[in-house]
Amino acid sequence: MSNLHVSPAAFKVAAFYKFADFSGFLRLKPDLAEFCCARGIRGTIILAEEGINGTVAGTAEAIDALVDHLNETFPFQGAELKFSQAEAMPFLRMKVRVKEEIVTLRAPEVKPSEAVGTYVAAEDWNALIGREDVVLLDTRNDYEAELGTFEGAIDPHTRSFVEFKDFVAKNLDPERDRKVAMFCTGGIRCEKASAYLLSKGFEEVFHLKGGILKYLETVPEEESRWQGECFVFDERVSVTHGLAEGDATLCRGCRRPLTAADRAHPDYREGICCAHCADAPRSGARERQRQIEIARSRGERHMGDEAAAHAQENLEKKKARRQASQDATKAPVSDGGNS
Repeated sequence: MSNLHVSPAAFKVAAFYKFADFSGFLRLKPDLAEFCCARGIRGTIILAEEGINGTVAGTAEAIDALVDHLNETFPFQGAELKFSQAEAMPFLRMKVRVKEEIVTLRAPEVKPSEAVGTYVAAEDWNALIGREDVVLLDTRNDYEAELGTFEGAIDPHTRSFVEFKDFVAKNLDPERDRKVAMFCTGGIRCEKASAYLLSKGFEEVFHLKGGILKYLETVPEEESRWQGECFVFDERVSVTHGLAEGDATLCRGCRRPLTAADRAHPDYREGICCAHCADAPRSGARERQRQIEIARSRGERHMGDEAAAHAQENLEKKKARRQASQDATKAPVSDGGNS
């Protein structure tokens, strides 16, 4: 049963991936770019010989047409595909990119299309990670885990997925860590991470099917073992239970997700920096913000205005939701008309 929050006026967001040997991926790039742009779809699709990976948004009709098109032009059957909603368009443009890997690990011996760990459905995840003999591993990067994670999960403190190999070498042992369960945002990193552990001699490797997003969509909040918000790589910044948009915003200086407490920090400067990057040289972000402000004072349009306006629109909507929630909490409780 879905726990999905639905807004009738929202954009439809599709996150998908599929590991499959596909030698014709180069021919697909111009076709996909033209198809998406003609229908107002925005986001990013990555193509490689090992498969496809993307997150895009558009009208419900446009996204449904894209899924049908992928089924016709790519070995897309069985792909991991998740839908969510966004109140505003979460992407600024459409990009179709060709890369060596759809998720970069730089371990050519690992082939998720041939062998991966055991999938665990969202509704079965709590029982697995509640076991004492299971090592629970967050395969995402440090800034993602700081915003939210599962109870008892190990944070490898990686800055990029490539560093996952070093973490495994230094901290995990197939003789000692007999059962390893892992999770990531949508499931794609775990496909490679689980395949990598299997190649290193780990025998019982489990991963959350559909990732955190599927868990938040499926598992009711009152039964959830998830803590915090889940970072997503678009202008929504984060989602919570039911895949409703979270309260996090994005630092324009270092691109880290920021909580309300982060934005209240004295080192936070909107559009410029946060406490994480205030001491680092961020001349680019400062100069961009300065140029935007100069252009506005002259009544001119700056090329950064669209991104800034997009971010500000999302921030104002999140503020309004928080205020509405606070007002609802403070509202007097009706006594049913009896006095």
